[in-house]
Amino acid sequence: MNIISAKATGSATQIIAVLEKDLEKLSSDFPKLSNKLFDAKKDSVYWTEKDGKLLGYIGLGEGKSPKSIQNSFRKLLSKSADKFDSDCSISFLGELNEEQVINALIGFQLGGYHADFYRKERKNSFTDLLVKVDANLDELESTIKKSEIISGSMMEAMKLVDLPPSVKTPEYLADWALRLKGLENLSVQVFDEKKAKEEGLDAFLSVGQGSGKPSKFIIIDYHPKDAKAHLGLVGKGVTFDTGGLSIKTQGMHHMKSDMGGAAAVLAATKMIADLKLPIRLTTIVPAVENAVSRDAFLPSEVISSFSGLSIEVIDTDAEGRLILADGLSYMNKNFSPEKILDFATLTGSSVGTFGYACGALFTKNNELEKKLRLASEQSEDKLWPLPLWDEYGKEMDSDIADIKNYHGKPIAGAITAAKFLEAFTDNHPSWAHMDIAGVAYGDSDFSKSKTGTAFGVQLLLKFIENELNHEQ
Repeated sequence: MNIISAKATGSATQIIAVLEKDLEKLSSDFPKLSNKLFDAKKDSVYWTEKDGKLLGYIGLGEGKSPKSIQNSFRKLLSKSADKFDSDCSISFLGELNEEQVINALIGFQLGGYHADFYRKERKNSFTDLLVKVDANLDELESTIKKSEIISGSMMEAMKLVDLPPSVKTPEYLADWALRLKGLENLSVQVFDEKKAKEEGLDAFLSVGQGSGKPSKFIIIDYHPKDAKAHLGLVGKGVTFDTGGLSIKTQGMHHMKSDMGGAAAVLAATKMIADLKLPIRLTTIVPAVENAVSRDAFLPSEVISSFSGLSIEVIDTDAEGRLILADGLSYMNKNFSPEKILDFATLTGSSVGTFGYACGALFTKNNELEKKLRLASEQSEDKLWPLPLWDEYGKEMDSDIADIKNYHGKPIAGAITAAKFLEAFTDNHPSWAHMDIAGVAYGDSDFSKSKTGTAFGVQLLLKFIENELNHEQ
């Protein structure tokens, strides 16, 4: 899809985007409509013809919800694909601000995304569609460019989650990261299993030892010369999770999505580098497959970790926290960022608490919690806090090791998992954990089955932009 800033005239298909309050401001360039035909409320669409060309009106309601605007425009392209051919134009009527136009263009571009990678007859992805945009903005070209970078990163995150595990292996994630090397001020390291062993990443290696697909420990460092802050990201990268020898008994076909945290931080890193934002961003993705074989790690094993803490393995299906433990410890010791955020599809318990409406947020830093909550509200990648009280940490005490990876009880699963992770942060003063098991992969209006959501990508953008604005 090629989007340009131009007077939106002469195109085969012309779209008029209208806020509800601006409905009466339709200029003489466009046919006036009865409120009975088109009321400009959210998701309202009306198609007509003018001079032999298609003319579509799309209502944005009050325009206050970013996700609402995105979804309206995504539906426009995805559900009305037959109305678009080689070129189209979009006119934003009235006083839409930059954020509203960006979200509309993000949604329109997402409308060309489909998870039908292996179907013989694929849906149209509109890669050759020319889109002319007309909006009353001073910096329209930069607005368009930003929308392209954000939507492209979101589609990368969605694709990473949606690809089958036969393709999306730990090596695939490593190769994806290595392709970022061409970006300015960005370096990539990938540890193979031999190097990871030399580094002492034993908890990480234990999880993947039952798989024939080698584990990869991925480190990306975006370090612009004008960096105003340093943020560390860690993403859970379990490319498929059988549960190991504590094997899952249901829903295993969805476990290709168990790297939704990795998808979020990888795509966000690419986005931040493409936007050339002045922040140092260090991203670690421990990438493994948790499989069943004669070499798989065993319940009751005691394993070591990068931090030096020994871990009693109660349940091999509590594997994500093991690789995150080494990722967090390695980040803290070797890079010492001012803030560390980890994203992980970690527990069914978080889904039991919040359903599919939001992710669980854990941090002891009140200021960091406020900033993440604000970014959550701005992006509508919703988070809600749960406690990290010390009482829950006692549940992870082990008789034989320094800590156990699972308390074995049907209560407080998300919280005790977060307390386990906390033990590997070396009491970092500004660390937060996001359990996104219910929101990284789910049902939508755009597919018949569950697909990736790109949850976390826009949240991270808002968080980082807010941090940079605060630094100015």
